[in-house]
Amino acid sequence: MDFKTEVRDGMRIDWDVPIVMDDGLVLRADVFRPIAEGRYPVIMTYGPYGKGVAFQEGYKTSWEIMCRENPDAVSGTTNQYANWEVVDPEKWVPDGFVCVRVDSRGAGRSPGYLCHNNDREQQDYHDCIEWAAVQPWSTGKVGLNGISYYGANQWRAAATQPPHLAAICVWEGWHDNYRDGNRHGGILCSFRKNWQDMQVKTVQHGVGERGRKHPVTGELACGPETLSEEELVKNRENMAAQLLAHEWDGPYYRERSANLARVQVPLLSAANWGGHGLHLRGNLEGFVGAASTQKWLEAHGGSHWAPFYTDYGVNMQKKFFNYFLKGEQNGWDQEPRIRLQVRHPGEKFVERHETEWPLARTQWTHFYLNPHDMSLSRTPVQSSGSVTYEALGEGVTFSTPPLTEPMELTGPSALKLFLSSSTVDADVFAVLRVFDPQGVEVVFQGALDPHSPISLGWLRASHRKLDPARSLPYRPFHSHDEKQALVPGQVVELDVEIWATCIVVPVGYRVALTLRGKDYEWDGPAASLSNMKHPMKGCGPFVHDDPEDRPVDVFGGQVTLHFGADQPASVLLPVIPQA
Repeated sequence: MDFKTEVRDGMRIDWDVPIVMDDGLVLRADVFRPIAEGRYPVIMTYGPYGKGVAFQEGYKTSWEIMCRENPDAVSGTTNQYANWEVVDPEKWVPDGFVCVRVDSRGAGRSPGYLCHNNDREQQDYHDCIEWAAVQPWSTGKVGLNGISYYGANQWRAAATQPPHLAAICVWEGWHDNYRDGNRHGGILCSFRKNWQDMQVKTVQHGVGERGRKHPVTGELACGPETLSEEELVKNRENMAAQLLAHEWDGPYYRERSANLARVQVPLLSAANWGGHGLHLRGNLEGFVGAASTQKWLEAHGGSHWAPFYTDYGVNMQKKFFNYFLKGEQNGWDQEPRIRLQVRHPGEKFVERHETEWPLARTQWTHFYLNPHDMSLSRTPVQSSGSVTYEALGEGVTFSTPPLTEPMELTGPSALKLFLSSSTVDADVFAVLRVFDPQGVEVVFQGALDPHSPISLGWLRASHRKLDPARSLPYRPFHSHDEKQALVPGQVVELDVEIWATCIVVPVGYRVALTLRGKDYEWDGPAASLSNMKHPMKGCGPFVHDDPEDRPVDVFGGQVTLHFGADQPASVLLPVIPQA
């Protein structure tokens, strides 16, 4: 037997179980199962963060924040088996589940070439699912659950249609490799470069003696072999270089994105209103686009990781999986298809149930940008005007007057601009904001950044070409397949996708739109997380500061916005009628 088995903490645990892939490579998994002999449904995760790295050590500040702000997330368990963004087996095994954690190819205890989200990884996940289904402790029903990477790769695994995959719970997980995280509106996001440096290279297979040890077994989390830095570099894709080299959508990104038409299993998509820059769009578009006839959407606030582990999150996940993996008639089929935690200032949330997304009763309302008084108004601008700002600068802000009645915004937004540049291109950073009666911006806990605006949108002007077959009035869809350079001084029309939001804006508050030439920054101290390379200033780690992608000679200069009866610049907002 090529692995170790022991009984401890009410579980039978198999450490480093080998799973042979179709090309002969052996991946390693930890299996947590009930002590009693029998067959149980499986909850599986597959990913690159190292199954042998303790949450408390690898993500120290995130763990401390969760303990402080969400004590129920760390209650009822010894937390000895806590691992970043996957289920705690001590909360699942007693309820009759087997929990399987697989180190993905090239990560942790699994050897091989480390290349994220490609076809090879998807085939590996498919093979792992089918392996688990035929084990003597398995009922043959496998469910996938997990946050972020462990959520995003569920879309793609489900699209390979493993026969024994019974249900997926995508907790804050993107699905479009181009639009959801790597090239917002065509602009390169620096997140992946820093993510690979901080969270992936550190747990690559072969780090060995230079890495962490498993808190329970004492084994090397990235071993057992220790490779040289040169060998490690050869064993992984240079993701930053690949993303920089691939400016346009195409085979590279499509291979790493989900074909939602093939996602047909029951699914629960859990989104975070503060997930701008990586996951929110994927959860919403994934829910809408998936072919499954049994699908549910939940949307919450708070941090990227804690809600998954809270009683609220775990109870919802268990009810879903008990229904689809165990066949329990627990009423899940009667659950509302849409469960929204509707956000109010002060991090207050009120649960509300809906039947569709976007909400059918949405009053899609144009707020026109007025250059004469810098207002957002429901009245179109008749007289011509223009506003100019530095193309890499702080930009300009348009605002509603103080609201005379509450206004709920729930859903995606779309921005129409008429723009000219002094150069051959321009990057537009759109920020939806809320200000209180004293003029102080109201920011919110984002998935990672504690000081986030209500929504963000991005577009590179040379990427303005729309895909008419996929564009909607409230959600423009850009093809990102052809450069349409600007002619200096010549006006072009831009349609900018602004990601979804949910906020009830009180009386006396104002809604504002800021158009900038660079990322939003909150006017306050930066925040830090131990697993993030740089302090966060309002956009979390999802910034666009690569000098090769945004050379000053192209993206500097000046941008001019144009307005008038024949240039109706506006933002289309999702206003929800108040009951």
